[in-house]
Amino acid sequence: MAWNEPGGGDNKDPWGNRGDQGPPDLDEAIRKLQNQLAGIFGGGKGGGSGSRGPGLSGGVLGLAIFAVLAVYVFLGIYQVDQQERGVVFRFGAVQDDLKGPGLHWNPPIIDEVEVINVTQVQSHSHQSLMLTRDENIVDVSLTVQWVVDNAVDYRVNVKNPTVSLDHATESALRHVVGSSTMDQVITDGREAIAIEVQDRLQSYLNNYGTGIFIRKVNIDRSAPPSQVQDAFNDVQKAKEDQQRFINQATAYAEQVVPEARGQAQRQIEEANAYRDQVVAKSEGEAQRFEKLLTEYSLAKQVTRDRLYIDALESVFANSSKVMVDVEGGNNLMYLPLDQLTRSRPSLPEIDQTAVDNAVERILREAANARSGGGRIRGN
Repeated sequence: MAWNEPGGGDNKDPWGNRGDQGPPDLDEAIRKLQNQLAGIFGGGKGGGSGSRGPGLSGGVLGLAIFAVLAVYVFLGIYQVDQQERGVVFRFGAVQDDLKGPGLHWNPPIIDEVEVINVTQVQSHSHQSLMLTRDENIVDVSLTVQWVVDNAVDYRVNVKNPTVSLDHATESALRHVVGSSTMDQVITDGREAIAIEVQDRLQSYLNNYGTGIFIRKVNIDRSAPPSQVQDAFNDVQKAKEDQQRFINQATAYAEQVVPEARGQAQRQIEEANAYRDQVVAKSEGEAQRFEKLLTEYSLAKQVTRDRLYIDALESVFANSSKVMVDVEGGNNLMYLPLDQLTRSRPSLPEIDQTAVDNAVERILREAANARSGGGRIRGN
């Protein structure tokens, strides 16, 4: 039967009340709880509640102190990974010694440890409109890859290292782009600009003492603003056409000039060969006339006839001829001479007198030249 049911008899409520239905006695309940705790932790067993109070307080206090110390020691244990370093602040003052990889313990409240990753490569993207040296506007976007080089400087010297990195990147990029032309920024000069930006950015960060090391700066995009992109494309196309025409003209010149020089050299060589041929032929003719003069002085008529025959032989050897031999004098034979000589040029009539005069004149000049010690010249 429950203690508060009617007819409960001598049942008492657990709070120590005797037959009345008033509120429980809190002081009595606390004393009972203390007695039970004292029995558990080895407190005094005196009959009065006053004798149990000191024993209970000492055991609980010792346990509490032990628990607090255990928690304090446990809270001071931490681990630093291989790629991390720990920066120690003792009463707010940074310590020079960094905590390396492994398990470490520092007194809580006295020391505060901040673990920083010093091997992870982080990236920072930046984009802005820049004014070049030739007063053109370009849209440049780049990516900066960086790591923490000095954990103490990174944590202590600057309040927000990433903001400092962004401002330094903006300054370095504007300085480099402002000293370059638009063609250099958007064409083949991008790699050189990225290297120069990296060097200048690293110098700025070192001066600030940020503890950041720049691994690489990559120019992701460099182009005119979108508002003038179409006009810029037209200009670039015109420049490409200009360069293409220049290349074609240069290739044509490189092809024609050597060919013209070769032809000129060939003509020079042919002229020299013709000169040597004419000189050699003239010298040979002169020697022939000298020998002919000797023969002519011995037999004039025979020599004249021989010259005449040689002249006819040379003429007939280079001309078309029609020879007709008819036995018995058949006058009825038809010979179409007009058809045979249609495609052949007509031969000039040979003047025997003119030939004799020419031969005599040449021989006379040869004799005069021989007697006077000069060379024979033929017309």
